Amino acid sequence: MKNIKGETMTVDIKHLDHKGSGRGSTWRENDEGNPKKLRLIVPQTLPGETVKVTVDRPDRKKWRTNPQEILTTSPERVEPPCPHFEKCGGCIWQHWNYSGQLNYKTAHVKQILEHKGYDKGLVRETIGMEDPWHYRNKMEFTFSPEGDLGLHEQGNFRKIIPLETCLIAGETMVDATMVVSEWVKDHQLEGYDKDLHEGLLRHLMVRQSFATGEIMLALFATKAPEGPLQQAADDLVARITERCPNVKSLLWLENTDWADRAQSEKDHVLAGRDFINDEMAGYRFRLWFDTFFQTNPLQAAKLVELALEMGQPKKTEKMIDLFCGVGTFSLPFADRVKELAGIELVESSIESAKRNAEDNGLSNTRFLAKDARKGIDQMLESFGKPELLLIDPPRSGAGGKVMRRIGRAQPQRIVYVSCNPESFAEDLQELEPFGYTLKEVQPVDLFPHTFHVELVTIIELKEK
Repeated sequence: MKNIKGETMTVDIKHLDHKGSGRGSTWRENDEGNPKKLRLIVPQTLPGETVKVTVDRPDRKKWRTNPQEILTTSPERVEPPCPHFEKCGGCIWQHWNYSGQLNYKTAHVKQILEHKGYDKGLVRETIGMEDPWHYRNKMEFTFSPEGDLGLHEQGNFRKIIPLETCLIAGETMVDATMVVSEWVKDHQLEGYDKDLHEGLLRHLMVRQSFATGEIMLALFATKAPEGPLQQAADDLVARITERCPNVKSLLWLENTDWADRAQSEKDHVLAGRDFINDEMAGYRFRLWFDTFFQTNPLQAAKLVELALEMGQPKKTEKMIDLFCGVGTFSLPFADRVKELAGIELVESSIESAKRNAEDNGLSNTRFLAKDARKGIDQMLESFGKPELLLIDPPRSGAGGKVMRRIGRAQPQRIVYVSCNPESFAEDLQELEPFGYTLKEVQPVDLFPHTFHVELVTIIELKEK
């Protein structure tokens, strides 16, 4: 065979990669007649399937291509319910039945821990959702240069897929989003061109409290809502007020930065207030547009419940909450320990944590705005040694320096909440020389129809 463009071939899908796409390989001859291995990345496929694909450049070592035809179908394959599924990059596993997704996530966590030398029998079955749809309480949509509102195409951050619906977002959120989309079209407002760095509208953030029903709409734009834009902004307020009574915060946020992220240089409150009220696990929280808060409230409450169950906090104990954010875990634990200290790098989150503790009548907390490595040293000096420590780091994990500081502090029990099994396993290894042992791992599915999985774990200091 010659290296002809547009070559069609069949491939067996052996496993999934770290982004949830099918992986397989095939052998072929190069121009010199020597065998060459071609590794294929095929989204929207499942392990055990055989698919037909067309490869534009079969002379490459690796190629990504969508399936042209499913020749052998997995018994776990289902019809995706979303009309945007094949193009939209919002969720990638709608073609997989939910029990299959959960089983895969459990096996994935077990495989990672076993590879690092841990007993996979410590891993429980993944806790899923009774209804794995409309679970997200926050979405960030992007405007195309033409003013279409949607999500990025799979594997292509330059192209926006205009949306008519979104099956993982709260239904009322989708309704409010469609009102904004209609308003943009009626006023013929232009979106932002990332290549030319020109245009007006960049993003729309929608967040909702499933507990209180309150909704925030935050429109990110390159100009202020004044002058020629004042009339359009007034019309948006009128439309939202009439058609979306649950919207309690309507914001216009100026962002002229070249970086493609939802941030603000100047805030304009078009209607309502600059925050919404939410509740989780019986505690009240105020959420601003840039507040980090778990995006699946039902499963996040399960995380809190599991962390309390595993951590077994006692009224005689001190506790440190590392990477505490706005206090999602701090508040329920503070109710059950003598004293709690929270550490978080983001200063606005620490201010929110202090306010949230006050709103919930908690007076036994203290919070420090500092990076984890320096913060834990400072807190240990002023607060003292904790019997219990909770850590909920970002996807990259806490890192060796932080974990070794935790090991030297010698808390009796460590509750580690993780959104990345790989970085969790690496952090866990750092604790072994300090006498710690992993006791239990509970995966929780916070993001159905995606490859992400959350963990709640308990690590204990061995008795000397």
